[in-house]
Amino acid sequence: MRPPADAPAPDDPAVLGALLARHGWRRHGGAAGRYVRWTPPRGTGPAGPSLLVPEDPSLPDGAELLAEARAALEHSPDPSARHILVALGTPSDEIHWERRAPGPGTGWAAQERLRAGARALLVAGALAARAAAGHHGARHRRAAEAALGGLLTGPRCSAGELTVLVPVGPDEPYGRPAVDALLGAVHAARDATDYQRATGRADAFRAAVAAGVCRELTEALVTLVAGSEGVRVRFDWAPAAGPPPGRAARPEPVEFSPGDLPALRAAGARYLRDEPAVPVRLTGTVVHLWRETSDGGGAVRLRVLSGADVTEVRAELGEEDYRTAGHAHLTGLPVRIDGRLESGGGFRGLAGAGGVLPLPVDDAERERLLKSLQARPDGFGERDGDGA
Repeated sequence: MRPPADAPAPDDPAVLGALLARHGWRRHGGAAGRYVRWTPPRGTGPAGPSLLVPEDPSLPDGAELLAEARAALEHSPDPSARHILVALGTPSDEIHWERRAPGPGTGWAAQERLRAGARALLVAGALAARAAAGHHGARHRRAAEAALGGLLTGPRCSAGELTVLVPVGPDEPYGRPAVDALLGAVHAARDATDYQRATGRADAFRAAVAAGVCRELTEALVTLVAGSEGVRVRFDWAPAAGPPPGRAARPEPVEFSPGDLPALRAAGARYLRDEPAVPVRLTGTVVHLWRETSDGGGAVRLRVLSGADVTEVRAELGEEDYRTAGHAHLTGLPVRIDGRLESGGGFRGLAGAGGVLPLPVDDAERERLLKSLQARPDGFGERDGDGA
């Protein structure tokens, strides 16, 4: 039975062939330069129908055969069929995780551990694509986490396997730059770990920062490896886009084992300790104030509008600056403040803060800021967290 004339079909049979080969479908001979027959992988369940795929889409029946192949995939019982269809519909780079648990490893906890580690690794890739730093903390973190919203989960996921599809369109929030950065960072972390285990020296981890290795990445790897017999990460480029410049068509998978944990943990601790404070002059709105007595200095929390790559900071202020901040809070004015963002609190604490100066805004902007503060009523009150 022929599929309807308006049935969707892949534009390029080479893309379909690459995806079939990636998922273990077996290629059989056909008319040279004209057709190839593909059969499902062995041992994956009930055998589904084979696919006849034209090598040249310009053949008289090329479009019709491609439409038939898609229709056959939609009804195929093979577990890989849906994955192939998703990849055809949304050209995507793929990242695969395999985590080997010491026991059966099929429980909820094992699956959550894999997903948490994979998510943390993806965030580290997004951070690496923005800037090189040994410890990012809260800098760029909200944007990096938001970028994950456009990713797709592959159809075959379990407690030990996870596949994420990263669409390769130019306007994707995560996109190929982050995948490319993550691939480079994971390989650099592997090389640095090997060097430290062989020599006992941490030089390679310091140099690896330029390649995207950071505390966030080492922590993600620790999450994935701890409690397992090892983890394997594999990258596959979207066949429709090919590899990015300078990358192999088939990147080598990267593996980490429990024996790597001491080096990864030590590197993360060094990154946190060694990342320098960042001098800033930022603009923000005061959302919370606290002090122990009716006079003297106190603590404030500000929502950052500009000047720093974090969303909120906390600061201890002297009496005059605290009074200025309180007046700005009551009147709905933003303030300018100087200080140093300290890495120890994830760059959320502003040390040496001072020079608080209210900034004039027009009436409409002032009204908007006041409404924003009223929607989140903190104001004057108790000390929150370990700052203001």
